Amino acid sequence: MTVLVTGGSGLVGSHVIEALRARGVPVRALARPAAAAVVAALGAEPVTGDVTDPAAWQRACAGGVSGIVHAAAIVQRPVPWAIYEAVNVGGTRLAVAAARAAGARLVHVSSVAVYGGSADYRPERERRTEDAPFRPIPEHDRYARSKREAEALVRAFAEADGFTGIAIRPNVIYGERDRLFTPRVMRAMRAPIVPQIGPGTNLLSCVYAGNVATAIAAALEAPVAGFRAYNVTADAPPPLTAREFLEAFAAACEVRPRFFRLPTSMARVAMSLWTGPALARAALSFITGENPYVTDRVRAELDWTPPMATREAIARTVRWGTANEKPG
Repeated sequence: MTVLVTGGSGLVGSHVIEALRARGVPVRALARPAAAAVVAALGAEPVTGDVTDPAAWQRACAGGVSGIVHAAAIVQRPVPWAIYEAVNVGGTRLAVAAARAAGARLVHVSSVAVYGGSADYRPERERRTEDAPFRPIPEHDRYARSKREAEALVRAFAEADGFTGIAIRPNVIYGERDRLFTPRVMRAMRAPIVPQIGPGTNLLSCVYAGNVATAIAAALEAPVAGFRAYNVTADAPPPLTAREFLEAFAAACEVRPRFFRLPTSMARVAMSLWTGPALARAALSFITGENPYVTDRVRAELDWTPPMATREAIARTVRWGTANEKPG
């Protein structure tokens, strides 16, 4: 039966459409008019509308759906909290209502941001499971606040009336159609000299969008009920160190930058002047810290194994980025 996808022209949603269509699953996509052609090209039936509009959800679910993948969200934009709340929280509230009315399973694309502590990546290796306690979220981190509130809605309704709501928690995502992380890394690698902050031996907290999509496809079919959350935070082995990750991007860009070691203290001062102390602290923590989020639960309960290793995923990502990057 048909699966409804929101955010189908975005990074995760587009890969979900591709993954489901590869399995022969009919897909309908709730998309804004400007994105209708994009989702149609990916193989989904477009239904134009906005995720904050109840009437759009009714149109999208007309005729029945067996599952809903809610990937639409505002991600790290300089907009007021009211917009984050309307789209990320309000849109999820309507996704829950639509799933309950249709008797459909809801897979909500959440984030490790729900754990809080955006600067809490440490040099030592940890094992943070889905049961790790949530930490306070600063008021200025509107994205993390909205994702925690949205996931709480899914949990509350799933636990109250027994419908199945699954939260997928990725970390930083890269891949084809990434307009945030990948372009920045590509620009950095094309510089003649690239600063290496820290030893570069840590494992960055990144995951390929195609691997996330296969976990979402598995969540639509797995024999689980009620609310369940899953970290989806690693590519197929071998894992790459931070230095190897950047070198793989450079190789895919067909450049050979010269890396130089920049002391963390100097990097902190420079980044604080550029972005402010809070953002600098978070960025440095991410760059020099280990990926703490483990995937034991999703592997065991959804029988999920990430199909693509990081080097191949980076090569695919850069090919798309090179072909689609904006001039200048």
